[in-house]
Parts: sequence; C-alpha cells; structure tokens
Amino acid sequence: MSSRFDSVPNRRALIDRRGVAEKLAMLEAKDEAALRQAATAELRLALDAGRAEIARRIAEHPSRGLEAAAAGAFLIDQLLRLLWDFTVERLHRNSNPSAAERMTLVAVGGYGRGEMAPHSDIDIAFLTPWKVTGWSEQVIESMLYSLWDMQLKVGHSSRSLDEMVRQAKADVTVRTALLEARYVWGDTGLYDEAARRFKAEVQHDTARAFIAEKLAEREARHKRMGDSRYVVEPNIKEGKGGLRDLHTLFWIGKYAYNVREPSELVEAGLLSAHEFRQFRRAENFLWAVRNQLHLITDRPEDRLTFDVQRELAERMRYSDRPGKSKVERFMHFYFLQAKMVGDLTGVFLAHLDEKFAARGSRFGFTSLFRSPRKLNGFSLDRGRLAIPRDNFFAENPVRLIELFQLADLHGLEIHPLAMRAAARDARLVDGVRTDPRANALFLDVLTSPRDPETVLRWMNESGVFGRFVPEFGRVVAQMQFDMYHHYTVDEHSIRAIGLLSQIEKGELKEDHPLASGIFQQVVSRRVLYCAVLLHDIAKGRGGDHSVLGAEVAERLCPRLGLTPAETENVAWLVRWHLLMSATAFKRDLSDFKTILDFAEHVQSPERLRLLLILTIVDIRAVGPGVWNGWKRQLLGNLFEAAEEVLRLGHKQKGRSERVAAKQEALAGILGWNARRMDALKKRLTESYWIAEPLDVLERNARQIDAAVDAQLSVEAQVYPERGATLVTVYASDHPGLFYRIAGAIHVAGGNIIDARIHTTRDGMALDNFLVQDPLGRPFDGDEQLQRIKMSIADALANRAKLSERLKSRPLPRLRADAFNIEPNVLIDNKASNRFTVIEVNARDRPALLFHLAQALFQSKVTIHSAHVATYGERAVDTFYLTDLLGDKIESAARLKTIERRLLDAASGDGSVAQAA
Repeated sequence: MSSRFDSVPNRRALIDRRGVAEKLAMLEAKDEAALRQAATAELRLALDAGRAEIARRIAEHPSRGLEAAAAGAFLIDQLLRLLWDFTVERLHRNSNPSAAERMTLVAVGGYGRGEMAPHSDIDIAFLTPWKVTGWSEQVIESMLYSLWDMQLKVGHSSRSLDEMVRQAKADVTVRTALLEARYVWGDTGLYDEAARRFKAEVQHDTARAFIAEKLAEREARHKRMGDSRYVVEPNIKEGKGGLRDLHTLFWIGKYAYNVREPSELVEAGLLSAHEFRQFRRAENFLWAVRNQLHLITDRPEDRLTFDVQRELAERMRYSDRPGKSKVERFMHFYFLQAKMVGDLTGVFLAHLDEKFAARGSRFGFTSLFRSPRKLNGFSLDRGRLAIPRDNFFAENPVRLIELFQLADLHGLEIHPLAMRAAARDARLVDGVRTDPRANALFLDVLTSPRDPETVLRWMNESGVFGRFVPEFGRVVAQMQFDMYHHYTVDEHSIRAIGLLSQIEKGELKEDHPLASGIFQQVVSRRVLYCAVLLHDIAKGRGGDHSVLGAEVAERLCPRLGLTPAETENVAWLVRWHLLMSATAFKRDLSDFKTILDFAEHVQSPERLRLLLILTIVDIRAVGPGVWNGWKRQLLGNLFEAAEEVLRLGHKQKGRSERVAAKQEALAGILGWNARRMDALKKRLTESYWIAEPLDVLERNARQIDAAVDAQLSVEAQVYPERGATLVTVYASDHPGLFYRIAGAIHVAGGNIIDARIHTTRDGMALDNFLVQDPLGRPFDGDEQLQRIKMSIADALANRAKLSERLKSRPLPRLRADAFNIEPNVLIDNKASNRFTVIEVNARDRPALLFHLAQALFQSKVTIHSAHVATYGERAVDTFYLTDLLGDKIESAARLKTIERRLLDAASGDGSVAQAA
C-alpha cells in the first residue's frame, strides 16, 4: 500500500488521519443518524482541505501529473479507512462476527490503479465470502450514504466471491475493473482469497481472448473518437494516443504477464528501459493536463476543447515564441506525446504477436500475402518486412528510405521491431538527404500509384519523414489554433495525399466527377503530388505560409529530382493554393472581371487543372463535414468559366453561349413554349443566368410563374445536393430588403451559408439563400420550413419588430468566443468593373450577416450580391455594392464611413440597432 504512494511527498499535509480519527472518536450524538451526519461533516472538512492542498500543488508544480493523481487516490484511501472504522466500530458494531460476516473493501478501475484526477469517480467494490448478510448490508448502506452526503461520485458493487468470478467471466468490463483491484481496508484474508480465485478461475489460460477483446474495444473507441490522434480537440482519456491507450497496454501486460506495476513491463520484455521512460513521460504529461482540465472546468471533463486550451497552456507555463503562440506550443507537445503512445503501442503489440503467434493470427494486423523471403537484403517475418540484424540501417542509411519504398512496392506491412529500429536510427538519414537514390526512393513513395498515404504515415510515425525532409519535421504534431482545421498540419497533409491518390484511382468519382475526369489530362503528375505535400509546409513560421512554402518548394524539389519546370510549377501551386477557393467562395462568379482576373493569374489550362485538384483535396483533408456540394458547385463553375477564358481569350462569346444553352435546357425541363420563355428571359439579367445552376433556375422560374402579380412569394425547400435548404424570396425590391430577410432567417433558427441577390428588369427582387441549421444540416421538417417562410413574411410586412425578436435569440456560441479575431474590412474597387467589392473578416456569430447588411442599409448603398464563407470561427462575408444610382462608390470619405459602420457591426456583441 505505502509503496504505491511513495511518490506523494508530505502526505500528512493532505490528511492527518490520526488527527481526524481522534476528532471522530470524540463525537457524540442522540441517535445513530445524527452520529453518522456528524462524522460525515468531519470527513467532508478533511476532504475539502485535502483537495485544496492537491489543487495548490497542481498549481505550484503543474508538470507533476502522476504525483497529483496518486495524491488524489491516497486522500480517498485515508477517508475510506476512517469511514470504515467509524461505521463498524461506532455505527454498526459487531463484536463477534461470524465467518459469513467478513468483508473487505477494494478499490477498482482507475482508483484501483492508484490514480485519480480532482473530479474522478470513486470506483469501489465490497466483497463478502458468501451472500451479503444483514450486518454487511447495513455497513455498506451507511458508508455509501456518507460518501454521497460528502458529494462524492461513487461507482460501487457488492459481490460474493462466487458472484465476482461469474460476472468477471461473463463481462470483459467487470474483468478489467477487477484486474486492477487493490486492497483498501477490511478483511485481508478475504482479499487474498479473492485475488487467488480471480487469477485461477478467471485469468488462467484466457490471456489471448482478453487481449483480442481489449484490442477490439480500443479500435471501436478510436473510431468513436475520430480515429486519429491528431484531431485538434482531442479527448485526453479516450482519444487515440490518450491515457486509455496506455492503460490498455498495462492491462494486457498485467493479464498476460502478471506484471503488478508498469515498470515490470521492462522485465517482461514488452518495453525497453528507454521505451518505459517514454511511457512514463507521456503518462505523466497526460495526467498533468487532465488534472488541470478538471480544475479549470470544475467537472470530470476530458476533452481539450478550444475554450480551455489557452488557459491550459497558461497553467502549464508555456510561453509565446516567434511564429507560434503558447497554446500552439502546448498542443504541439500534446500531439508529440500522443504520437509516442502510438509508437509504444506498435512495439508492444509486436512482442505480444511473437508470444501468441503459434496459436492464431496476429493481433491488430491484417493478414497479407507472404512472399518472397528476401528483398534487397531485408528479410520477411510472417509476411512483414523486417531487418536481418540490428545494425542494418547503420551499415547503409539509405535503407531507412528503402524500407518504406519496398513496403509500398510489395504491399507489405513493416514489422514493428523494424519500425522501432528505424525510429532509433532516424537521425542517420541526415547524412543521406542529398543522396540521389534516397531522394528517388522517397519520390517513389510520395507519388506511388498504390497507397502513399499509409506508407507516408508509417514514415512519419517512425520519425524518418521529418528527418529526411526537415521542413516537414517542423510541422509534425503542429496544431492550428482554430475551429476550421480538424487535424495537425502533418496529418492534414498526409490525408490530402491519400485523397489525391483516391481521386486518381477513380475511387471518389461520385463525390468529385470533375476532378476524377480531368486527372487523366494532368501531364505533371509528380508536380501535383509534391504540391499537395508541400502546400502547408511553412505553417507556423510567422509569415504568409503560402509565400514561405513556395520558397521551401524551390529549394526542396530539385533535391527530390524534379526538373526546373516542375519545380517552378510546384512553387507556383504552393504560393497560390488558396487562390481558387478564395475566388470561388468570396467573389461573384457571374461578374466576368472575376473570371478574367483569375484566369490571368493561372495562365495555363494545366495549372488550372492542377489547382482545382489541389484545392479539392486541401478542403476535404481539413476534416469531416467541411466539403459539401455547394463548394463543389462553386469550384466547378469557376473552373469551367476560367477554362473557357483560357481557350477563347478575353472574349465573352463563351459566356453568351452558356447563357443560351442554360435557357434552352430550362425551356426543355419546364415544357414552356417560346412566348412564355421569352417573357422570362426579358425579365432576368445575364448575370442571373450565369450565377444560378439549372436546378435553381427551374425552381425560380416556377415560383415566378406561380406568383403572377403577387408582391411577395417565399419558398423554402430542401436542397440535398448542397446539404442545405434553398430559400427563395420574390418580392418588390426596396431598400433594406436584404437585411430584413437575413434577420428573419436567423430569428427562425437558420444560418445563411450563401446568398445570391438579383433584381429583375421590372423592379422585383429575386433572392436565393442557402440556409442550414446551427449544426450544419438542412432545415427539412415541414414545421421548420413553414417557420422560416412565416418569419420572412412577418419581417417584410413589419408585423413584428425584428430587433425585439433577435434579442431573444441565443448569444454567440462559446466555442468561437475562445478565439480573438480582430474585424477587418477590405475595400476593392478594382475587382469588378461595375461594383465596389467589400470583404469583411470577423469572428462568426449568430446574425452576423444581418448586422453587416443593416450597416450597409444605413450607409444608403445597394447590395447586388453577398457571398458568405465560414472557416471555423472566422466568417468572411463579401458584398458587391453600388450607390443608390447604380454607380461604383468612389468617394474616399464615403468609403471610410462604410468601413467604420461595418467594423462596428462586425465587432458588436450581438445587440441589435433600434433601426431594425
């Protein structure tokens, strides 16, 4: 018992057990209930004092995670012993217990391991030799009431030894909890008997089944948590690379090898002494963070959400560095530890595999074909690529790259012991970075037609990737402190390579028909793979990562064996990898100058193809749910329009042909005669026909036709192709129409993700909005659709004051509040020949578009189109404006006033101006 808590200094400062026992002994009360309450109050005082001392130690020594976790368990041990003694000696004294009335109190689960965070549950078990007797039941009930009165969260069970054995055999969760059972107080002989029976009747000869169940459980848990240790809001306990993974290793070691302490994993040969130090360092860090997290949130919280990461970095005493904030440095170190946990798991499973191989297939590994026995001096061990001797890489460091190239070429898995040797010897690749063969082998892996993502991930996990390409090493485990990116920079880049490979092989044809089709026309395949790898290589350097990344590409590509022309194209793609998405999502594609400017920048059809594919994989690799049909549509429209310009030059011939083709296709869908179609064509401008896709044109045409002479028509219908609801408002155009519609949509609970504003030649407004609910899903219930239509109708008819209704909506969401984004207004009078283009960057919040549109209404301008883009917590809203006479806004003073109003609206707290 004492050895488990040897790491805890000055234990009496946590709780003076003798002193508390003396106070309990002096208590007197009129009845049993009052006596129990008085004892509970005394113990509660001791608990509060002990917790305050632990919190003080955590604040004073934030890096001592395991020490603080052990202190928490020690404190609870002492309280339980005091409570037990008081209960059996004062409350339910039994001077002559029978054999059946023996009982022992056991700590199980994490508490049994001797580790507790400030708000961890207390998992205990009461064991009796046979069925629970009346006396035992009284003691258990009284102790539990006292613990609950102390506001402790208790997980408890009471079992006879037979029940313990039966339940442990039937349920792996019970078996795992009991595996960590630790004596706390009570009958020691009974505890010893329980431990003996567990070992003989439950544990004996079931190691293989237990290991298989724990690994399956681990895999299911990883899938539930995002299946990556590089998600930027990780779960420190359950996530990949978290504490539960380390616990799983210890459980397996304890079950299969009877180790009692993690240090015994070394004696069992499951970890080397160096690896155990890594195990302990990762465990200590993860516990340090978990302890802080519980104190910050004042609850048992295990998710490192954005709103706590900054404070965690402060408490863990990280500081800012050039190009990297303290929170990014803290999370970088977190991900390095999570990576370490993954590496240790691989080595650990390899040893288990060797021990249990004779009795079945390997743990955690897919079966692969076995051939041949030797590959360029490498050996094969049961279908896995292995090394013949320990100094194999030292003899020729190029083999560190060749290991991965051969694994890819022959579809082989790498033996974890070879991975361990590669990780140990990774520094040797420093000497062969300029070796032509090493670079050619690396390029083979990067541009592999097979599975480059998997092999690059192995190379990254071994540390060889970051040493061979030091620039990549700088972004390994580097997070970006924003709500947009779901993964660390290295994980994002490797995932993008995987998506690129899938598109090339036609596996994502349904999601990306255009990209899959044009990939066959790509001449510079190596350029594309290199550009995808390097597009974010300069993140975290304190400058524009696109510019700095292009400089990296110019240095690195010749080393990898690319020609000067290929190098120039890679550098260009890295420099401008955000150009296409910025143009598609923030600009009006029906404005021909937008297309001309973009095409002038791109200059060649080949670069356009490369840029489109790079843009798609970059967006998709950001994380789940970021890519959608709306983005596909916008990028496709921009690609087709730019390709046309690059073929035809600065003519608009193709543009008018496209309008005519759309009108002809629409007539066929609607089944209208020439007279009806001509009437529709006359009312709608060319920019409308360019801007809207065919399915929206059809919906709009039917709405206009049905409205006849109505002053207002509102339609809302699910638009599954875009993952949103299409809301169309057809109304008499008048000033302030747009901001009122935006406010009404928010009142109905909607979030506008795009807005296209059109004015017909006869003075009607035809506005199309794409709307989602706060979780990014379409409004699809009849009640929701009706609510959004009624809300717009009420707002436009002035039946309800928008300002009052908006005030009752929820305030900005807390997650975005974790980020400090200074509002910024960019005014561009060169982006369009007809309009003043204004882009507003601000922290996203409910009704932001309403506030911005209201500010523009107060500035007496006309909004011709609005483009809404969100990147996590950052919103980028772009408006195409004219003055009320339809001219560009040229006056510097007036532009300054508009800028000030927009900045005020963007930085507001969500309150609504009374002008609404």
